[in-house]
Amino acid sequence: MTTTVVLADDQALVRAGFRMILESEAGFEVVAAVELHRPDVVLMDIRMPNLDGLEATRRLAPGDVRVLILTTFSVDDYVYEALRAGASGFLLKDAPPEELIKAVRVVASGNALLSPAITRQVIEEFVRGGTPRAKPAPALELLTVRELEVLRHMARGLSNAEIAAELVVSETTVKTHVGRVLMKLQLRDRVQAVVLAYESGLVQPGAAE
Repeated sequence: MTTTVVLADDQALVRAGFRMILESEAGFEVVAAVELHRPDVVLMDIRMPNLDGLEATRRLAPGDVRVLILTTFSVDDYVYEALRAGASGFLLKDAPPEELIKAVRVVASGNALLSPAITRQVIEEFVRGGTPRAKPAPALELLTVRELEVLRHMARGLSNAEIAAELVVSETTVKTHVGRVLMKLQLRDRVQAVVLAYESGLVQPGAAE
């Protein structure tokens, strides 16, 4: 099955480089426009003239197109807002080719690309007061004690394997809990779970350290 990708970047050299990397790998096709092709993944530069990456992500995220944000990251102040806008993950512009391929595959498969480093950026943005904390989400009351525990670990950026080690259970059990958390809270992926956990006050910023 072919994974279709749109490259949304205002720099022609960057687009050409990403196209060359993706099309050198079997199973990828770079297409021209979202409206015409409804791609599986959009590689979205966070900073573009005219329509910036945040607004473009907001317009795409409610549909079935998954957005992978391209960022310089260490100097980017838009990480939290991009998560709230519906981005499914982040990729450094200077990431090696194998990371690009892996990231697109992860996002195309319906998973979120959310590493502990990205989670720390989200927390730092939260601590700076960029987004006011909302009241606890009523849907959290639907979760069991163990599911809340799993959600807290997800918010720290832990993988299923790491959560399993923390809770001394199997990775399969954790995967089941994660699925139930997302289903009960009506969330698309782990990215949205992290945002909800911090916005609702379930997890405090210092808890990720």
